[in-house]
Amino acid sequence: MLLTFTMLTCTQKKAGSGIIIAGSTSVQPFIEQVADNYMREHPGIAIIVQGGGSTAGIQATFNRICNIGTSSRHLIGDEKRLKQILIAMDGVAVIVHPSNPVDNLTVEQIRGIFTGKIRNWKDVGGKDEIIIPVTREEGSGTRGSFEELIMEGEEISDRCLVQDSNGSVREIIATTPNGIGYISAGLVDEREKAIAIDGIKPTPENLISHHYKFCRPFLLLLLEEPKGEVKKFIDYVLSPKGQKILAGNGLIPAVPFNNER
Repeated sequence: MLLTFTMLTCTQKKAGSGIIIAGSTSVQPFIEQVADNYMREHPGIAIIVQGGGSTAGIQATFNRICNIGTSSRHLIGDEKRLKQILIAMDGVAVIVHPSNPVDNLTVEQIRGIFTGKIRNWKDVGGKDEIIIPVTREEGSGTRGSFEELIMEGEEISDRCLVQDSNGSVREIIATTPNGIGYISAGLVDEREKAIAIDGIKPTPENLISHHYKFCRPFLLLLLEEPKGEVKKFIDYVLSPKGQKILAGNGLIPAVPFNNER
């Protein structure tokens, strides 16, 4: 991944003015949409958006391999030396196949499923079928948030299927009636069902009101204060136009949260 970032950086320097953004696969599809709109309005600027995970984005930012890193989890330890810009808030949605009759689980039940203590849907009000849990890879911001918000220190079982993006988790759940996984709430569509946790669903209304507790930040990361084209793009992301694009895709705009500080 770092080699890829390095090659892209060299290509951009030769090609001219451009911005490389790298990191969270959760942030990636949303920031790509904002970048596409920005490039249409500024045809002289090329913006390349890469995934790789939040941890990879943090490392790429420290190593100056990208202009902007992205993270979908809170920074820890020395990572906090980076400048953080909150662009939106997102819910971590627990998803199942639409045919699954289970619509609600408690935090304890979800934790039990992903630790391997609960292995049959009948034990949580569903059919007499084996549960197929799907998790994200180590270093994923979505996994980090899930571990922090749901697992509370308990280990995710090795029996879980491991996938490297929100999209791949979503595809497995959409085609696996007994599956359960977790993705960005803003990416849930009709092919899967987001269940309620302790009776509360991850709707935009519940995220804005803070009734749904399982939220995480979408962050842009920099080594120093942004300048030039990088600053112009970040200003665009935080502008009403950029925030409208993010809100239109199920995220919660950053402005209300930034105003709380």
